[in-house]
Amino acid sequence: MIKLYSFGKHFGVADPSSFVLKIDVYLRMAGIKYKSIVRPDNLSKAPKGKLPFITDGDITVGDSQFIIAYLQDKYNVDLDSHLSDEQKGVAYHLGKSLDEDLYWCMVYSRWIKDDTWPLLKEAFFSSMPFPFKYIVPILARKGIKTALFKQGLGRHTDDEIMVITDRSLQALSDILGDKTYFFGDNPCTFDASAYGVLAQFVSSTIDNPFNEMAKQYTNLVSYCDRMTEQYY
Repeated sequence: MIKLYSFGKHFGVADPSSFVLKIDVYLRMAGIKYKSIVRPDNLSKAPKGKLPFITDGDITVGDSQFIIAYLQDKYNVDLDSHLSDEQKGVAYHLGKSLDEDLYWCMVYSRWIKDDTWPLLKEAFFSSMPFPFKYIVPILARKGIKTALFKQGLGRHTDDEIMVITDRSLQALSDILGDKTYFFGDNPCTFDASAYGVLAQFVSSTIDNPFNEMAKQYTNLVSYCDRMTEQYY
């Protein structure tokens, strides 16, 4: 059986990582049986130093895009068979936009904003023994700040990042419209990516300006509610 190495349930969602949640819901959408492994040492065992990763027997695969490619090939899964070639191309690039844009806005809202950082620190570092529970979060947050600056988002002001987030959410809302899924009546691989990120904003119990803004897009809220009800 496939083992999915994850952070576990936090903040009202099955996993607080959009990439882990993407794989978690993808496995459910594909009907592939799996076991979620939640352990403090998961990151240290990750082949690329990040979650998620999976093991399937003696095979280990890291990074969500390569995990999905592996699952598609090994288990003959094709959630995109109903899409045209054009739609597949659009879906691929929309997914990359989520990974490189909206994801980092979510990271900023949790790791950098002082109103949310204490919640994150409590959830992930409070169980560490002294003195690590005081040292590790400082170093981790500093690393995230550096990553955000190198990625580019961290060079913007708070107001500018709010604008970037809102534009991304507005675009997704416009694309979804009144459809059940982003590309019609049937879910596709992109829906796993979209739910993985959007649920962090609209389904999370975290209360901050970013999540409040996201919850104003009622069709995105309904979409996440629908995905949660169907697969969880």
